[in-house]
Parts: sequence; structure tokens; C-alpha cells
Amino acid sequence: MPVWYYCRAFNANSFCDYFLAFNRPGRFKLPPCGMGWGWKKQIAKACVKSKSLAEAKLVHAHIIATGFEPDLFLGASVVIVYAKCGNLVDACCALREMAQQNVVSWNAIIAAYSAHGNSEEALSLFNQMKQGGIQPDHFTFASVVSAASLQHGREFQDCIIKSGFQSDVVVGGALIYMYVKSGTIDDARKVFDEMPMHNVVSWTAMIAAYARHGSGDEALSLFYQMQGTRVQPNHFTFASVLSACTSLANLEHGRRIHNCIIKNGVESDVFVGSALVDMYIKCGSIKDAGNVFDRMPERDQVSWTTMIAGYVQTGCVDEAMKLFQKVPQHDAVSWTAMIAGCSQNGRSTEALDLFCQMRQKRVKPNSVTFLILLPACANLAALEQGKQVHEDIVRSGFQSDIMVGNALIDMYAKCGSIENARKAFDKILEPVVVSWNAMIVGYALHGHGKETLQLFEKMQYSDTKPNHVTFVGVLTACCHSGLVDDGWQYFSSMKARYNVTPAVEHYCCMVNLFGRVGLLDEVLDFINKIPVKPNAAIWGSLFGACRMYANVDLGEYVAERLFELDPQNSAHYVLLSNIYATAGRWDGVEKVRKMMKDRGLRKMPGYSWIEVNSKVYAFLAGDKSQPETEKIYAKLESLAGQMKEAGYLTTMNAALYDVEEEQKEHIICHHSEKLAIAFGLIKTSHGTPIRIVKNLRVCNDCHSATKFISKIVAREIVVRDAYRFHHFKDGHCSCGDFW
Repeated sequence: MPVWYYCRAFNANSFCDYFLAFNRPGRFKLPPCGMGWGWKKQIAKACVKSKSLAEAKLVHAHIIATGFEPDLFLGASVVIVYAKCGNLVDACCALREMAQQNVVSWNAIIAAYSAHGNSEEALSLFNQMKQGGIQPDHFTFASVVSAASLQHGREFQDCIIKSGFQSDVVVGGALIYMYVKSGTIDDARKVFDEMPMHNVVSWTAMIAAYARHGSGDEALSLFYQMQGTRVQPNHFTFASVLSACTSLANLEHGRRIHNCIIKNGVESDVFVGSALVDMYIKCGSIKDAGNVFDRMPERDQVSWTTMIAGYVQTGCVDEAMKLFQKVPQHDAVSWTAMIAGCSQNGRSTEALDLFCQMRQKRVKPNSVTFLILLPACANLAALEQGKQVHEDIVRSGFQSDIMVGNALIDMYAKCGSIENARKAFDKILEPVVVSWNAMIVGYALHGHGKETLQLFEKMQYSDTKPNHVTFVGVLTACCHSGLVDDGWQYFSSMKARYNVTPAVEHYCCMVNLFGRVGLLDEVLDFINKIPVKPNAAIWGSLFGACRMYANVDLGEYVAERLFELDPQNSAHYVLLSNIYATAGRWDGVEKVRKMMKDRGLRKMPGYSWIEVNSKVYAFLAGDKSQPETEKIYAKLESLAGQMKEAGYLTTMNAALYDVEEEQKEHIICHHSEKLAIAFGLIKTSHGTPIRIVKNLRVCNDCHSATKFISKIVAREIVVRDAYRFHHFKDGHCSCGDFW
């Protein structure tokens, strides 16, 4: 019996192992006469199944060494071996070495080039095949059509019709795929409708096409038609139709599909299970998503991450964290999902802590990780941690990513380092509109009106057209710098010169601009004439001006508008109370407090925080929870004495309470930003800038006090409040006392 006969008992891998062991150097070699065609055929088949390039080359070399004349089957097998192993060059060489060629060998190499995305070479090989006198079959057409462009695909469709393969289900599926890939869904549907019969591939391709292109209703309709046939949907079909339910946010249809999945016995499939979890999450049923997830017998990285992301999207960050800790093995995607959950739900400190753990686990972050981390640094104004993340970005090779570059500009600007923001902007070789906007808005928030307008002029010399965000930045810069004429000029040119229609945000900027310079009557007239219905944001901008200029009558009028539009926003009530308190109208203050109590509203507490040694510390007014409390208050007492000697007077109307002057002064001296500044002076070295963030607008007294402190301690103090940045240095503020 020949050796190959005994080796048939082995599976493909075992057979190849036997062959490799048998042909090691120094081992006995069978002579050519002992190498029958069956032996070589069996080895070729085994290598095709194993997809081993090393084994393929060994077989090919052995065939050549034995001088065996390969038949059509063996020659085609060698071509298939190389093609399936991805070695297309050797596959072509093997094809050319064949004394005789057939459609099988040509199909193998054309399919390989198509699968590797080399459509031009696949089409070239198809033409060579026809020139060689070999007629294509349905597999040839299916391979070449799958790789074709829309133009070539239409030409091949004509050729298919002439060759009589238009009714073939494999060819029809390939045509559908080609049209779907090209985005011509109607042509794909026409091919589908003209097919005399369909298989699961053609049904699934068409359903998936509708789902991916936003036609969820069509996808569902087609799936229900499929149910009326004898074709059974597979896991790809169910995943596609679930995607359609997801895009429609249609929970009813999603549950109906779920029942079909159970009847077909594929609920345990990890691919289908993940799609079900995603569908229930996107349709708003996190409980059903959790039930499906808990029943899954097997979970992959996608299913774990999908469920974590679902909890995150619904604000269940603690549940997401519990699940995250159960994941058998974390990858960059699962880490990023959990970091995003913390960052997007106001837990930026935890997001940064998670990133530190991710680095300790030696998991390489991706660009999305950094796009989520940078806003977390920005939210906390954690400049040092932001710089560390920037270093990680450079080490990871994402410094040239345009989206990462834009996020760096935003992070540095919001962390108070406008110089580093500009450096990040200048490193972007080809800035897009988002890049320009990030830098323009950054300059605007820092009160750098001149730099903002200069950059806007530079933007116009590039090929980038400004959009509505650009003008929000430009008008904000004019507002913060008191550039009334410039602001009006840019606002007036938006539609006429740049074809940008003013929106609510732009009207808010103009109300702010006029209001901050005291043109309150003009502002009211402007609001009454604008073409959009004034919303709470527009009235709120005027309300702030009423407080600044202590205009009680207009403040009461605006407050009535705001209470109608946004009755549950406590900030409006607090601002009206502030207006009354500034004017000494304590009866009005009491009336507002009663309104808030009756409506169940509470004032948002004022917080200030500071980053020291990559750790963020938060303070409330009168806060005594910090371990350095005694030193902080002692520092404030020392500063208070030095400030009074320098001419500082407490702004008493900053204490919005009807109490004795001494009590007012005590309250004002312990505002949260003063505590944060004192802490920064204690914990940082001399000459180091101090950066503070406050969640509310900085009060008049704190603004005045910080100017004095900056001169006394010879430090730059950067404060980011709810509206803008203040750079205090040598007793002056960058806002020019205009905020």
C-alpha cells in the first residue's frame, strides 16, 4: 500500500505534521516513483486546510524536486494553497508554471486578490483568464463583481446576463454586495427582486444594507418577508435586523425579533447576544439588556464592553464599575468605555485614576482614550495631569491625529495655559475648522480680544470657512474685551459676507456685549426686534447685566420672563436675590427665598478647586474639611492684614445677607476661591502660577482681593469661573475689571 493511503486516517494538520516530520533533513526520502499522485494530492489538500504557508512551500518544493508532472488538480491545489495563505505573488507564479490551467485555479487567485482588496489586479486577472480561452463560471463572476467598482460592476452585470448567470444565487448575492458597497441601495434591491430564488446570504445582505444606511423600516419589512419563506435566518441576519431596531429605537419590534431568535435557538450565540444587549440599551431598556447579558453562556470583549457602555449611557456609573471589575481580561476598548463613563458623568478624577491603572496594566491606549481623557483634565483644570497625558500621546504616536490635536488645544485653553494651547495649534500642519474654532474660543475665554480677531483674520486667508461656532468665539471675545463696535461689525457681516445665519448663541453674545457696557435700554430694544423668540439664555444674558448695574426695575421684568420659561432653574432666583441684596432690598431677598422654598428649589453651592502635585482639592465657602485647615485660615489672616495695608477695602455687597458689617466681612473673607488660593500658596513653591476653577461667577470682592494678593505674593493667579478666565498679575486682571 502507498504511504498516502495510511495517512488518510489523519486529519489535515496531523497529516501535514507527519509529512513534515517524514521529510526532515537526514530522514529517508521516498523516491519519485514512490510518490503517486494521490500522495501529493492528499498533502496539497491538507495544506489548503491548514492554511500554513511554510507547509505550502514545502509541498511545492517537494513536487518540483521529485520531477513529478503536476496534473490540473494538483496544480490548482498549489495555487489555492498560496492564495489562501495570502502569498499572492507565489500564487501567480504557480499559476503561470501550470502546463494546463482551468477555471478552478483562476477562481482561486481572483478570489484571493478580491479578498485582499486589490480590485484592479483581480479585474486584470479576469481579463487574462478570458484571453487564455477559459470561460468564467458563477464563482468567477461572484469573485470579480465583489471587488469591482460601481462602473465596472455595471459592465460585469451585462456580461453576467450574456453568460446566463443572472439567475444564479451566488452571483446575485455578489451583485447585491457590490451595489451596497457603492451606496446604491436601490440598484441592490432591483437585483434582489429580480432573483428567482434567494438564499440566506442574499436576504441578509439586503437586510444589512437597509440597516446600515438608515432604512430600518425597510430592513424590518424585508425580514418579515423572509419569515414567510423556507429560508432560515442565521446569526448574521438577526444581528442585522437588530441593528435596524436599534436605529429606530423600536423596543416593540426588538422584542418581537428576540422571540424569533429564541425560536431559532441562536440566543446563546455570542454575536447575537451582543446585538440583543446593544438593541435593548439603545431602546432604553437597560433591565432587559442586563437580563440578556446575564443569560449569555459565553461573553466576548464586545459583549462585556457593550454592557458597560450601556450602564454608562444611562448614568449607572457604579453598576458599570462593578461589571468592569468582573471582566476577565480588559483591552483598550473596555478601559476606554469605563473612563468615558466617569468623565462624561462628572467624575473626572476617577477617569484619570482609571487611566493610571490602565497604564500600570500595560494596556496601550488608543486615540479615543485620549479624546476622552483630555476633556476630563479640562473639566478639572488639571494642567499637570493634562501635560502627562500629552506626553503619553506623543509616546503612543497620536500627536499627528487631527482630532487629538484639537482636543489638546481645548484642554490647554481650559486649564488656563493659553500659551500651550497656541503651541498645540501651531503644530497642526493643516488646521480644520474645529482647530481654528478651538483656538479662537480659547483666546476669547481668556479675554484676549486682539489675539482672537487677529487669528480670525488669519483664518480667512486659509481655505477654511468660518461657521457658527467661529462667530460665537469672535463675538465672545468682543464681549469680554468690551469691543462693542467690532462686535456689531462682525455680527452684521455674518449673513452678508459669510453666509452664516445668526442663531440664539449669537444673539446671546450681542445681548451680553451691549449689557456689559451698560446699554440696557438698547439691549431690551434689540431683544424685541430679533427674528427668533427670546429663550431663557437670551433673557439670562440681560439678567446678568441688570445685576452688574443694579437695575432693580428691569431685573424684576426680566426675572418674570425667566420664571415663565425656566421655572425650575434656581440660578435665576438667586440672581434676583443678589440684585435685591445689592440694592439693600432685604424684603425682596426674603420674598425670593420664600418662592424658592415653596417651589422646592435650593441654591447651587459655590465650589473652587485647585490642582497641586497632580491631585485636585475642592473647597466650599467656610470649608474646614481640609487637613491643612489651620494653616489655610492663618494664611488668609496674614494676607488680610497685608491687603488692608496696601489699600484693600472689603466689598460688603458681596455678602448677600442682612447681617452686621463685621459678620459680612467674615463671610466674604472665607469664600471658596480665597481658601483655594491660600492652600495653593502654602503647598506650591514661590513663583509658581496658581490656577483656580470656580463653578460660579467670581464675586466682586474676590476679584478685587485676588488682584491685591497677586501683587503681594508676586505670583500669577489664574481663575476660571463659569464665564471666562481671569489672569491676575502685579495687581491687575486680564479682564480689565470687565466681566
